[in-house]
Formats: sequence, C-alpha cells, structure tokens
Amino acid sequence: MNKIGIYPGSFDPLTYGHLDLIQRGSRLFDKLYIAISINPQKKTLFTIDERKAMVEEAVKDIPNVEVVICDKLISQFAKEVNATCLLRGLRAVTDFEFELQMASTNNMLNPDVDTIFMMTKTEYSYFSSSMVKEIAQFNGDISSFVPSFIAKKIYEKYNHKKEN
Repeated sequence: MNKIGIYPGSFDPLTYGHLDLIQRGSRLFDKLYIAISINPQKKTLFTIDERKAMVEEAVKDIPNVEVVICDKLISQFAKEVNATCLLRGLRAVTDFEFELQMASTNNMLNPDVDTIFMMTKTEYSYFSSSMVKEIAQFNGDISSFVPSFIAKKIYEKYNHKKEN
C-alpha cells in the first residue's frame, strides 16, 4: 500500500520554508501532491498557472512529488487520489489554532484523512509569503526567503529590477 500525502497551500509565492517542508515531507510519503489551492477570498500576486509553474520548477528534482491545481475541497481531492494524510507546516504557536480548526474540519469531511503537522525549521519560522511580498513591494532584499528565479518573478510583478 502506497502512502500518499498532500501538502495544500496557495504558495503565493513558494518560499524556502515551503520548500523545506516539501523536501522533508517527500521522505514521509511514497507520493506527495503539492495542491495549489484556488481560494476566491485571497488576492494573489501570481496567477494559479504561474504559481504551479514556479513550484514545479522548484521541486523538479524530487521524483515522488507532483504539483496539481486543486479547485475543490482538499478533503474531496484526498478521496480522489487515495491520500490518507495532509501535511501542514507550523511556524509558531499562532499558526496552531487555525491549523487545528482546518484539520478537524477536513477530518469531519473525510474521516479517512489525517493531518500531520511539521514544525518549520527555525531559520524559516519568522517569515511568510505575505511578508516576502511586502518586502519586495518596497524593493527590499528577498534573496534569503525565496529561490532566485522566484525572487526575479516577484520583482518583475512590482516592476523592480534588482542588481544582484
């Protein structure tokens, strides 16, 4: 029996924190889906297709990872791909309450799926995608938060040129 996991998120943009969880999560599962969610309540910097392309580029060397666009409830998608676990990252105790609510709701919607919480490595625990976008918007240095090819795309969105 294959162990199938899903790491859902908006990945707008993918950060080193996300990438760390993907790398570590890929060792827990035979197959790990990175499910890029369509959330109508969230205003994103990148289109769903741009986000998918960036994540695919970042994970191209991890053979058991597949990037998909998820336009349904994650509990439904889990059923479709026979996943038994959702992978979620926790940066700080402030993430826990929201993540606990999501895990409980997903388990109610699909009792066959559990949520595994993985602590983010300390060096990635203090920043988020939102923070990266805010720094870049003011032309700040985001090189320690995201891969260089993603940083370039973020600066392009804000019409900045970074000399690095």
